[in-house]
Amino acid sequence: MKEKEIHHTIRILRRIVPQWETPIVGVVAESSHSPFQILISCILSLRTQDATTAQASRRLFALADTPEKMVRLSAKRIEKAIFPVGFYRTKAKNIRALCRTLIDEYSGKVSDEIDELMKLKGVGRKTANLVVTLGYRKPGICVDTHVHRISNRWGYVRTKNPKETEFTLRGKLPKQYWIEYNDLLVTFGQHLCRPISPMCSQCPVERYCDKVGVKKHR
Repeated sequence: MKEKEIHHTIRILRRIVPQWETPIVGVVAESSHSPFQILISCILSLRTQDATTAQASRRLFALADTPEKMVRLSAKRIEKAIFPVGFYRTKAKNIRALCRTLIDEYSGKVSDEIDELMKLKGVGRKTANLVVTLGYRKPGICVDTHVHRISNRWGYVRTKNPKETEFTLRGKLPKQYWIEYNDLLVTFGQHLCRPISPMCSQCPVERYCDKVGVKKHR
């Protein structure tokens, strides 16, 4: 993919992506506008399908939707609310510890800075970027497996891991696309540009794609 072609690609994705369901963290962001709820939903979503994350988030936030309310719940109560998300026991402990840190060190507020967010238990760059972009509408680039895979498949970047992809995109991707890039590529990757045997014959951006690493497609 040539650099100038990213503009055409983003415009096309903006048009086609709304036909599919929004990723669960985006749904939480649209409905709650709460950086705290976005943060917790991100943690729950790791290695968990969106449908499971959505149900777990609703159950948990019905019990506690602020750090102060969350620390009043036992780890067992949180476990019960979020089951069967992946690693639910570890996530329950991390959520309580994270909320205690928010209360003790941040006056109960979720930071809008990536480096500060990454000091919290269980928070990595992906989650921190999502909180900054969706919770505060500040520039950031959240890179998960879909974003890393598709950006490389297009030939827009040539990187070995998500962290490298994030910093390469920060130097290359026009800033007006940063916030939406994750949502567009995650949804696109879930429904059309799949990891194995992508549906290239149905892809409206196929002409811009270098198909790097694609051995079989439909």
